[in-house]
Amino acid sequence: MERDEFLSKLGIGALAACMGCSLIACSKSGDANPSGGNNTTTPPVGTTFSIDLNSTLTSVGDSKVSNGIILVRIAAGNAASSFTAVQVACTHEGTAINYNNNQGLFICPLHGSEFSKSGALIQGPATTSLKQYTVAVTGSTLTVTV
Repeated sequence: MERDEFLSKLGIGALAACMGCSLIACSKSGDANPSGGNNTTTPPVGTTFSIDLNSTLTSVGDSKVSNGIILVRIAAGNAASSFTAVQVACTHEGTAINYNNNQGLFICPLHGSEFSKSGALIQGPATTSLKQYTVAVTGSTLTVTV
């Protein structure tokens, strides 16, 4: 086998292998994945995480993603009502949503679904609301419970 023929066959084989990987990565089986695929599970019930409000979420509009949840400061002060926590995976195809502070909405960057601060569906293509989680504040520690 000549060098050119070998490299040509190697290139076709590599292309075929990459195509197979791409098709598997784009499959729609499994649970929603906030990174845009569909293989992440939602946090187990009873899961909690805490943050220090002295160093995290210090300004209105700041957000943090942890354990499949997006936590956002929606108002000044350290009361539980100053924060909201919803699932980060859009209910349409599992893409990670973002919080738009100017509009006061969670928006999916992939297809434009919009959700209120409490996760209620405002505009599709998603057809269901985001799950909202319980937020509690004790001193300067905020805890989210699933």
